Amino acid sequence: LRCEDFKVWGLRRLPVLEWAPKYSWKTDLVPDTISGMMLAVQQVTQGLAFAILSSVHPVFGLYGSLFPAIIYAVFGMGRHVATGTFALTSLISANAVERLVPPMNSSFTTSNHSVVLGLSDFEMQRIGVAAAVSLLGGLIQVAMFVLHLGSATFLLTEPVISAMTTGAATHVVTSQVKYLLGMKMPYISGPLGFFYIYAYIFENIKSIQLEALLLSVLSIVLLVLVKELNEKFKGKIKVVLPIDLVLIIATSVACYYADMEFNYGLEVVGHIPEGIPPPRPPPMNILPEVVTEAFGVALVGYVASLALAQGSAKKFNYSVDDNQEFLAHGLSNVIPSFFFCIPSAAAMGRTALLYSTGAKTQVACLISCILVVVVIYAIGPMLYWLPMCVLASIIVVGLKGMLIQFRDLKKYWNVDKIDWSIWVSTYVFTICFAANVGLLYGVICTILIVVFRFPRATTLSLKQMKEVDCRFKPEADSESLQLVKIVSVNNPLVFLNAKKFHADLLEIIRKESTEAQQLPGDTNKCEQNTLLSPLPNGNCHGESSAQQLPSEKRTVILDCSGLTFFDYTGLSVLTQICMDSKKRNIDVLLANCKASLIKAVKLSGKLESESPIFFESLSSAVGAVQLHRNVCKLNEYSEV
Repeated sequence: LRCEDFKVWGLRRLPVLEWAPKYSWKTDLVPDTISGMMLAVQQVTQGLAFAILSSVHPVFGLYGSLFPAIIYAVFGMGRHVATGTFALTSLISANAVERLVPPMNSSFTTSNHSVVLGLSDFEMQRIGVAAAVSLLGGLIQVAMFVLHLGSATFLLTEPVISAMTTGAATHVVTSQVKYLLGMKMPYISGPLGFFYIYAYIFENIKSIQLEALLLSVLSIVLLVLVKELNEKFKGKIKVVLPIDLVLIIATSVACYYADMEFNYGLEVVGHIPEGIPPPRPPPMNILPEVVTEAFGVALVGYVASLALAQGSAKKFNYSVDDNQEFLAHGLSNVIPSFFFCIPSAAAMGRTALLYSTGAKTQVACLISCILVVVVIYAIGPMLYWLPMCVLASIIVVGLKGMLIQFRDLKKYWNVDKIDWSIWVSTYVFTICFAANVGLLYGVICTILIVVFRFPRATTLSLKQMKEVDCRFKPEADSESLQLVKIVSVNNPLVFLNAKKFHADLLEIIRKESTEAQQLPGDTNKCEQNTLLSPLPNGNCHGESSAQQLPSEKRTVILDCSGLTFFDYTGLSVLTQICMDSKKRNIDVLLANCKASLIKAVKLSGKLESESPIFFESLSSAVGAVQLHRNVCKLNEYSEV
């Protein structure tokens, strides 16, 4: 038994043990290989760009495209999720890098070369900070896995995630503008930094480099055109044109032979060292100083990655454990931090690429890792001449999937104006501050709206009973059935809606008391009751078949099938209503109750009655009421 339990635990925590033995080499290897080759190109380009975005040397972006992908392939459950460098986490970690190792230090550290890759101490200090953010962010994600906080992801609604990712994509585009225009610009961040960047651009618009601008425009037009054609004709062609790779090779060769770096002052990627250095732990002494950025990396990276994993699972009909994703992404940040990696997460562009190229499993990501290793050891130095404006163009076009989420606004407006408002306000907060601030704002807004809307939701409604459900013929005793009302409880009973539930049910009981004292010929009594109605075929609009005594006891049956959970306040209100109804000569019966509700009511000791009040179904409750009334009538006839 212990061995079997261990096997089940291993399959849950190491999903690779589940899908790897079932891998179909004949049908899956070819599409995974093609997807892996295409993915490697995107991993390399994004790794270089996002490393620069994170304010570290570009080579560390290549490492960030290698190790996290391997870790996630072992622990992750998303088959089309390619973990690697990510724009949002790079932006967040850049705040810590620029704060703790500002550029002014480079004047006296660039001449000092470390033993790692021949890079300067300044570059190693910067990657040390980024790796520390990755380590602490990963530890936070692992802690959330241990605490089973994956179940709290229901607070991350679709409008919040859409607005946050769209706002963050806008930040990334803004960060690439200086490369697209060929401008020299100081690092600008903080609240309203988005607007300060564009203010600086307009103030220094004369410093725009026309050669870089022209090359950027041509690159963007070519990328968009070819990608659209690939998407349109993907069903007719077996292999899509790797335009990213073609553009990188063409522009690098052109830049090399035209010597654009010196003749036109075009900024290029620069020297890329060969090889992978031995692992080294990040500097632990700065962990307390990067707590804010670490929490941002942990939350934003997880939210963006989980949305892609869930979308992939829904598209290809498999399941994803939210809590296991915490572990997978946590380890994908913790372990690579010892190999000089920046914070990682999944990216929409890479997932979309795996969709379009027909990837089947995580083997595609592992194949891309092999090619990334080839780039690190052999091709890396050739990327020296890659123009930064071309690299920025590739990044901007790759964010198309996030930016077109603006189209969701129409959908939210048509469905729910409140969701539309949440989207707009979350986007504004993300733009004005940061992705983690926008995410926190969106979650708080969602909670507050639920708190304010939940108490106003309909708690009670009419429950229609079919004749077959009652197991008796309503025509046989329409008089007694007129005295039975059935109400369905639609929501959980907690402190948020307990007050409204109490008011609605008291209103029902008051009407029942009023109806019991009315003359039997009152034809308006059904119209006065807006929440309740008699059972089907009860004589509601006609005359009763017999005279009703004003003192005859009436019954309200609560269908508790919708009362999925409750708290102490809700239970107190329910028991108080049941006790108050007895004073009005009205019985309250509870049907379809959960075992927890029955146990809690009995332990409260407030509803002690000779006759039962709990019933397994509505039909049994109605049958018990009819049986009780028949017994009472029989006793009356016996006395007569």
